[in-house]
Amino acid sequence: MQLAPVDWIVIGLYFAFSLGIGLYYRRKATKSVSDFFVSGRNVTWWLAGTSMVATTFASDTPLAVTGLVARNGIAGNWIWWSMAFSGMLTVFFYARLWRRAGVLTDVEFAEIRYSGGAARFLRGFRAFYLGLPINLIIMGWVNLALVKILMLILGVNKFQALLITIGVMLITASISTLAGLWGVLVTDLFQFVLIMIMVIVLAFFAVSNFGGMGNVVSAVKTVEASGQATGSLLSFLPALDSTWMPLLTFLVYIAVNWWASWYPGAEPGGGGYIVQRILSAKDEKHSLLATLWFNVAHYALRPWPWIVVALVAVARFQGDPSFAADPESGYIRILLTDLPASLRGVMVAGFFAAYMSTIATELNWGASYLVNDLYRRFLARQKRERHYVVVSQLATMSLMILSAVVTFFMESIADAWKFMIAIGAGTGLVYLLRWFWWRINAWSEVSAMVAAFVTSLILQFGFGLSESDPREFAYLVLITAAVTTAIWLSVTLLTKPERKEVLLAFYRRVRPNGALWGPVAREATDIVPRKDGLFNLVDWLCGVAMIYGFLFGAGKIIFGQTLLGIGFIAAGLIFGAIIYADLNKRGWKTVVE
Repeated sequence: MQLAPVDWIVIGLYFAFSLGIGLYYRRKATKSVSDFFVSGRNVTWWLAGTSMVATTFASDTPLAVTGLVARNGIAGNWIWWSMAFSGMLTVFFYARLWRRAGVLTDVEFAEIRYSGGAARFLRGFRAFYLGLPINLIIMGWVNLALVKILMLILGVNKFQALLITIGVMLITASISTLAGLWGVLVTDLFQFVLIMIMVIVLAFFAVSNFGGMGNVVSAVKTVEASGQATGSLLSFLPALDSTWMPLLTFLVYIAVNWWASWYPGAEPGGGGYIVQRILSAKDEKHSLLATLWFNVAHYALRPWPWIVVALVAVARFQGDPSFAADPESGYIRILLTDLPASLRGVMVAGFFAAYMSTIATELNWGASYLVNDLYRRFLARQKRERHYVVVSQLATMSLMILSAVVTFFMESIADAWKFMIAIGAGTGLVYLLRWFWWRINAWSEVSAMVAAFVTSLILQFGFGLSESDPREFAYLVLITAAVTTAIWLSVTLLTKPERKEVLLAFYRRVRPNGALWGPVAREATDIVPRKDGLFNLVDWLCGVAMIYGFLFGAGKIIFGQTLLGIGFIAAGLIFGAIIYADLNKRGWKTVVE
C-alpha cells in the first residue's frame, strides 16, 4: 500500500500530539514514584476505565481475533469471552479491596498479607517474573502485530519492520518516561477513540465492498460446506461435535479457565495493569465504576468490528495458501483491499495508537515492578524520590530494548496468548481465596506459581500436548489446574499460617467479608463484620448476564436478526438496572469507606 504525503502528515501530527501530551504532564508525573506509577491516586473512573480498555486494545488484538475466527469460527472467541466471568468478579468482589489495600503495585500485596522471608521472596520473585519474562512475552506479541502490519502495508521484511517498530516504541517509551501513568492515561483516551472509529470504518467498507452482510454470511456458509470440519463458523456457541471448538474445550473455557488461569488483563481477583488503574482511582467508588466500564467496553463494545472483518477475510481468502499459513494477516489484507486511499494515513495512525496504548502501559507497569518491588525494596531503600523516578525512566527504556529482541524470535500472536494461559493454569484459585481465607500463606502462592509453570511445560514438551490444538489445550488446562490446585492446597495445610498480628493488620486494613476469617475476625472486634457476599454474588451474576446480553444482542443485529438482538440488549439493560438498584439501595457509603 502506497502512502501519500498527506498520509505521512497525518501520522506525523498524531505522533506530535502524543508527545505533546507527554510534555504537558511531565511536571505532574515526576514529583514522586506514586505520581509516576499511580497518578497520585487521583484519577476519575471514566479515565481509568477507558485506559484499561485501550491497554487491552493493542494492534495485536484484531489480528489475533481474525486468526481465531479463521481457525475456530466466531465461537473461537470464547478463549477470551469466557474471561468476562473473571472480569466481573473483580468488579464486585475485589476492586474495592484493592483500593483499600493502598499498595503501589499488586505484587506489593505480598508484604501486607504475608510476613517474613517467604513474603519477601514472593514479592521479589513475582516482581522479577512478571516484570521481565512475562512482560517481555506480552510486549513481544504486541510488537509482532505491528511488525506484521508494517510488513504488509509498507512491503518491507521482518527486520525492517522491526526497526520501524522500535522507532515507534521509542516515541512511546519517551511519553512513558516523561509523564508516567498520567501521560499513559490521557494518551490512552485519545488513542482509544481514534482506533475504535477506524476499526468500525474498516468493517463498514469491508462489508459494503462484499455486497452487504447477507453476501458475507452466504460466502462463509459456502466455505463451511466445502470443508471437512463440523460445526458452524457463524455460530456464537459451538456445536456439540464441532471440530473448531469441541464441547470439552468450550466447557473448559466457561467452567474452569476463567477462575483457574492467570492471564494479563483478566487475572482472577485482578492484577497487573488492571489493578494499577484501580489503585490510581480517586476512591473505592471510582475503582468499582472504572472496572465495570472496562468490562462492558472490553467484551460488549469492541469485538464485533474485528469479527466482521475476520469473516470477510474468511469469505474472500479461503483457499489462498498464504491466508491458510497466516490467517492473522487477513485483517491487514482486508485493510489493503477495501479501505479508501483517503483514509489510509488515519488508519495507520490508528494502528500506531492501538500499539502505543498497550506498549506504554506495559513499559510503565513492568518498570513499576522492577523499581518499586525489586530495586527500591531490596537494593536501595533510602534514596530520594527523584532518584527512584530516574531509575524508573531507565527501567522503562531497558524494557523497550529487550522486548524488541523477543519480538524477533516470535511467530504467532494467538499461540502466545494460549501459551500464557497454559503456564498460568491452576494459579487463579489461590489469588481469589487469599483475600477471604485466613489460612492461605506466602508458600501457597509460591507453590502454585512453580507447580503451574513446571506442570504446563512438562505436559507441552514432555507429553506433546499443544496449546494450539483445541482439545489438547483443554486437557492441558484441566491437568495443570488439577495438579497445581492439589499442590498449593497441600502446601497450605502442611505449613504454618501467617502470624496473628499480620493477619489482624491485613483484616483491619482491607476489611474483607469475614466468613472465612474465623479466629482473626473474632479478635478484630473493632471491625464490623461484612455481610455483603450474597449481594456481590447477585451483582456478579447480573453483570455477566448483562455483558453477554449486550454482546449477543449486537451480534444478532449485525447478522440481520434485529428483534432477537433487541431482546438480548433489553435483557442486558434489565440486568444492569438490577445492579444499579442494588448498589444504590445499599448506598455508596457502604461501597466507599
